[in-house]
Amino acid sequence: MQEIVKNIYIEDQYPGVTLGVIVTPRGLIQIDAPPSPEGARSWRAALMSLGGGMERVLINMDAHPDRTLGARSMDCTVIAHEKIAQIFRTRPGTFKAQGEETGADWEAIPGLGSVRWAPPEISFSSQMSLHWGSTPVLLEHRPGPSNGSIWVHLPEEKVIFIGDSVLKNQPPFLAGSNLKAWLESLNMLQDAAYKGYTFISSRGGVVTTSAIKSQYDLLKHIHDKLDKGAAKKPNPAMIEKMIVSLLTWFKAPAARQKQFAQRLRYGLLHYNTRQYLTTSQSDED
Repeated sequence: MQEIVKNIYIEDQYPGVTLGVIVTPRGLIQIDAPPSPEGARSWRAALMSLGGGMERVLINMDAHPDRTLGARSMDCTVIAHEKIAQIFRTRPGTFKAQGEETGADWEAIPGLGSVRWAPPEISFSSQMSLHWGSTPVLLEHRPGPSNGSIWVHLPEEKVIFIGDSVLKNQPPFLAGSNLKAWLESLNMLQDAAYKGYTFISSRGGVVTTSAIKSQYDLLKHIHDKLDKGAAKKPNPAMIEKMIVSLLTWFKAPAARQKQFAQRLRYGLLHYNTRQYLTTSQSDED
């Protein structure tokens, strides 16, 4: 566990997610959960040594299984954006570890079996404030990686958890993304208002302003490429050429090349299909 500033910690030993925790006099504000129930129980045990008050709350940065599969095992109130709550209302009550390969990290965890989801019990639309100590913790709606993505902002401490807005040395998840909103969010992070901040990614921990700029450049490149073909039917051959090109942006170990290629393949095809259907519908109207 790494202490970022006093009473704010991160942990990156679990696959697929960098966890956060804020220690307050009222209790622990936890950010995301390990993907497996066993990992969640291990994390809960580690948190017992941090002190703070008796209450517990868990914030989901979005609905991705890598950060929500273990939420029920955290055994506390879950908070997320209202669009994430809507996603959970349409999901079956139990997750089964099978189906399409998306290139996510949970897919490599053996023995997951069936896991019961923990839908958010508290949701918000634009912003929510937690006053559990002397300084506020702000939950802010920042769509991009998904329409319900949020940031956890501690303005006094100048620390901000940015979820999947920036991923360190790995490709983004594009299937449910809104690239235009994502680019707007990244522009915001590069604004003078965030000078001197510590930025914490949900996939890679502390990231620099140069990493934010690099993420912006990558997404702008993807957006421009896909935007040109928005009116055309999804073309798997074109997607495969894009994957080969995009993999050169990451210094990925050989063992993860196949996974990262599948993540891009799944994301690009689904994004491209959604774009095409939206464009076709607009033309019909």
